[in-house]
Amino acid sequence: AVLKDGLRSQVSAALKEGQVTPTELCQRCLARIKSTKFLNAYITVAEETALKQAEESEERYKRGQPLGILDGIPIAVKDNFNTAGIETTCASNMLKGYISPYNATVVQKLLDQGAVLLGKTNLDEFAMGSGSTDGVFGPVRNPWSYSKQYKEKSVPKSHSEDEESSWVITGGSSGGSAAAVSSFTCFAALGSDTGGSTRNPAAHCGVVGLKPTYGLISRHGLIPLVNSMDVPGILTRCVDDAAVLLGSLAGHDPKDSTTIQDDFRPFELPNLTDVSKLSIGIPKEYHAPGLSSEILGLWSKAADLFKNAGAKVVEVSLPHTRYSIVCYHVLCTAEVASNMARFDGLEYGHRSDKKDSTESMYAATRREGFNDVVRGRILSGNYFLLKQNYEKYFVKAQKVRRLIANDFAKVFRSGVDILLTPTTLSDAAPYTEFIQEDNRTRSAQDDVLTQAANMAGLPAINVPTALSERGLPVGLQFIGRSFQEKQLLTVAKWFEKQVQFPMIQLEEVKRHDNGVFQHQKSASFS
Repeated sequence: AVLKDGLRSQVSAALKEGQVTPTELCQRCLARIKSTKFLNAYITVAEETALKQAEESEERYKRGQPLGILDGIPIAVKDNFNTAGIETTCASNMLKGYISPYNATVVQKLLDQGAVLLGKTNLDEFAMGSGSTDGVFGPVRNPWSYSKQYKEKSVPKSHSEDEESSWVITGGSSGGSAAAVSSFTCFAALGSDTGGSTRNPAAHCGVVGLKPTYGLISRHGLIPLVNSMDVPGILTRCVDDAAVLLGSLAGHDPKDSTTIQDDFRPFELPNLTDVSKLSIGIPKEYHAPGLSSEILGLWSKAADLFKNAGAKVVEVSLPHTRYSIVCYHVLCTAEVASNMARFDGLEYGHRSDKKDSTESMYAATRREGFNDVVRGRILSGNYFLLKQNYEKYFVKAQKVRRLIANDFAKVFRSGVDILLTPTTLSDAAPYTEFIQEDNRTRSAQDDVLTQAANMAGLPAINVPTALSERGLPVGLQFIGRSFQEKQLLTVAKWFEKQVQFPMIQLEEVKRHDNGVFQHQKSASFS
């Protein structure tokens, strides 16, 4: 049962008191990874390394000298963060077999505090997608597909047909990390968030997904997608744990010039009892086309929850939001085209055997190494960056981006503390339905509610809110002021406590690993 506990209050205390050892905890998580292998959440499981790290942690606890709250805690990392000695693939043929000579700053910070790295999680190739379905290692399955809650609501079919056709996606692109946390194989995981890639899968998998303010956490060692928007994301099972991870990761990094210069002081979240001084903004533009009536209803109930508790709830306008997804697409593909140029087959990664000329080797390497999605974005980006198109598309998109950021700044200057919006348009789609549309169409739909926070560099968090009529998780998003993570997380923690999101009841895993879960009551919120 310790696998479902919170870091600060329970697991760390259990380790200190000797109720469980880091090695036992690590072995339990590794066993869980094996019993949930069908989810395809992990690309690489670093069993030998993890057990060695757990043994070292155990020695520190025996000496009474743990490195901190994360010492001995099993974590997972999305496979687009560099890890020394462990393969980093970005779920692409281009980087299959690539082992980085260094750790990403965020990985190194976790290891320096004694965390145990279990492995690298699955994703869309080079983090380009919103379903975790387009990586070379295959799609990630949402743990809720195998939950008692979902199976009770699913239309019964023959067992074999049901298993293969009714499983739902995790969202993306950090779907492996979200599934890993949701299925109790680790206590926390790192994702990346460029346009919603942490919050989207967090919403679909029923976990907390935090996108910090741009510049608060170092990007050094995160293989870049869109440098001006990429942020390391945090996935946990509760808001308090997200605060613990944030305190461990935030702060200046001399290897990343975009990080803040000021020292960051870790904080413990207070238990908010009075919300009467809060002003919650409801952006009318987030009533987007395609928003399900079910999520609209939950959004409205959440606003009423704050209002009934004494908070001021006001409708606000972010007028340039309707242009944001188009603006995001132009800027995203332009930066992708630039970033992907480094994969040429010369220095690292895949190299084609075609050696007629340097140019033919370049072309063959990139054709063989990248999938259609990545090549498509490179082509789009290079089109927008052509001399005759640069002013028309790229420069204009940058100007619109500034207007989008100004919209947020204006709303926060008006006295609004936190914005409350949906995270996704609907609950998780079945895989067979999701792949009917191409990656670009799906990403445009799925990023519509999340990417504006990246364009403005603001902190945002998904909080699991209720189960849909299909028995699948639905989350709501809170967006805060720049570098005001403490206020954002405090409000998110209060909301989390009010809604009492139910714990997943994994029927499939219980057959392998009976008696691990202690189930909570169903969601009172819905």
